[in-house]
Amino acid sequence: MKTFDVAVVGATGAVGGAMLEILAERKFPFGQVYALASERSAGKRVEFNGTQLKVEPLASFDFSKARIGLFSAGSRVSAEYAPKAAAAGCVVVDNTSQFRYQADIPLVVSEVNPQALAQYRNHGIVANPNCSTMQMLVALKPIHDAVGIERINVATYQSVSGAGARAIRELAEQTARLLNAQPLGKGGKFPKQIAFNVLPHIDEFQDNGYTREEMKMVWETRKILGDDAIGVNATAVRVPVFYGHSEALHIETREKITADRARALLRSAPGVEVLDERRAGGYPTAATEAAHRDAVFVGRIREDLSHPRGLDLWVVGDNIRKGAALNSIQVAELLVKSYL
Repeated sequence: MKTFDVAVVGATGAVGGAMLEILAERKFPFGQVYALASERSAGKRVEFNGTQLKVEPLASFDFSKARIGLFSAGSRVSAEYAPKAAAAGCVVVDNTSQFRYQADIPLVVSEVNPQALAQYRNHGIVANPNCSTMQMLVALKPIHDAVGIERINVATYQSVSGAGARAIRELAEQTARLLNAQPLGKGGKFPKQIAFNVLPHIDEFQDNGYTREEMKMVWETRKILGDDAIGVNATAVRVPVFYGHSEALHIETREKITADRARALLRSAPGVEVLDERRAGGYPTAATEAAHRDAVFVGRIREDLSHPRGLDLWVVGDNIRKGAALNSIQVAELLVKSYL
């Protein structure tokens, strides 16, 4: 079987570690795997496929040695090194926001718009969307294909792991202090207390009053679905959950769809698991279903009382796995199957 050498950029981070784990789990046809990170992480060891890889410094790596590069080390790193990797013949799957809005670089969710991957030839780069957009569109794709979606109104409830390792530590430390009747201490990643609190603020505020995280969902949804007419209104909220994003979705379709038909479509959709029972606990949550799982879970499917073509859904997914690492590997699988 043909194999492909893979470079994982940001291998010491949460997403990079998940990429290495999923490469092995899914039996990706890898040959040599290179773990890359900054100079300060060079020499460390990371787990991979029952062994340990020595972390190499990104700055001195020769990307002509790798056929696929999985990048998750921040936008500035991708801006500098992804074009260099592509120029050396390494196809880049980038998990940052650096290239998402460039018109001639494909923005791909494997279950939603795999056909867009052909555009990778333009620059040798494929962009991975924002985690909250990704899980939303995995759930909405079968409905959009069946009856069309006119408008999406979404409120997200996003875990702290979406803000990185420092944010996870901050939630853990604040929780421990409060449970032990201690003062919170000095703040860090978040502008207000995150333990036992919710913050209606993710990323930077824009001139229109929305945050960049909310606008990402607008821009990315239209690009991925190839439909600039879809109205998207988002409110992004950070919640004191370690792993897994949750979303309350209220959509208006172009044609009427019943809850029963939507449920049937979702049950047969790739990457989706439906847990929708009208009883206590008959719905998915971030902690009990989504965390450390690959599927996007959907529940609370019902027809909107306030709109004749409205539908409501509750969607949860693991933001580190499906929201980042897994989709990167799925895109790489599509590349080696059809293009490389």
